[in-house]
Amino acid sequence: MIAFLIKRVVQAIIVMFVISLVSFSIQDNLGDPLRELVGQSVSEAERQELRDEMGLNDPFLVQYARFAKNALQGDLGTSYFFKEPALEVILKKLPATLELVLGATLIIMLLSVPLGVYSAIKPYSLFSRAVMGFSIIGISVPVFLTAIGLIYLFSIELGWMPSFGRGETTQILGFWGSGFFTADGLAHLVLPCISLASIMLPLFIRLIRAEMMEVLQSEYVKFAWAKGLSPRRIYFLHALKNTMLPVITVGGVQIGTMVAYTILTETVFQWPGMGFLFLEAVNRVDTPLIVAYLIVVGAIFVVTNTLVDLIYGLVNPTVKLAGKK
Repeated sequence: MIAFLIKRVVQAIIVMFVISLVSFSIQDNLGDPLRELVGQSVSEAERQELRDEMGLNDPFLVQYARFAKNALQGDLGTSYFFKEPALEVILKKLPATLELVLGATLIIMLLSVPLGVYSAIKPYSLFSRAVMGFSIIGISVPVFLTAIGLIYLFSIELGWMPSFGRGETTQILGFWGSGFFTADGLAHLVLPCISLASIMLPLFIRLIRAEMMEVLQSEYVKFAWAKGLSPRRIYFLHALKNTMLPVITVGGVQIGTMVAYTILTETVFQWPGMGFLFLEAVNRVDTPLIVAYLIVVGAIFVVTNTLVDLIYGLVNPTVKLAGKK
């Protein structure tokens, strides 16, 4: 297991290096940051002087080496707009985004498992057919259309839910502003979380259904039926346990993907998270903030996938055996 862990950590370091290199290399194609900093009134000579002071005229490798050295010390640059360290600006918005992802993940977990299992056990029932039909629609409809539809129905027509913002929050541990512990905060979370969950929920329902149906045809499940075990024990102990192995792998990747998908959700609901901040940074050509966002999101992907690999290694002993070979 130690060798397996070391291998995954080395892979994570390599991936983070590639992410940092790509993120840093695209900043020259995003526009001229001096335009946002000094406007049009500054002469070309003064612009060149500022570019020299900021190191923007240095060769690419020199700029990247300086950036990498600072990044290893936790310095991802200073935001041109906020005049603060870019990493600090990102981390201030991180709790809002993570709560959105956490809420969507809870919805997916609570609905996908029972719906997927039921659809596998009774694939020809009317309810199962309806679930599969709605899952196809869910996969086909873009998240921003789902968000707009929910706002129109539940906020404009019915007036049950707020349509934008984060609502009232409470401080947790002195730095985490959470909306999970106030009624107003929970009300503001409902529609954005449902919108974000609509991306992955149909995928997980269909994945669990397909895996469960395959497991139910396996020899050890047939042997369990022959032994006279109860259906509940067969479905939820023997079959579901092995069904969840591939779901864990896909789930870890998709949770990381949802962090990136929050850009659309946060834009529609004016949610003050990292995704909304990223779009504002693009409009302002705030390149340090853009690069910091890409690296932070990449780090979330890498950490999530590494943890999933480790969890999968604990759940499935064959992974350990493969690592020993």
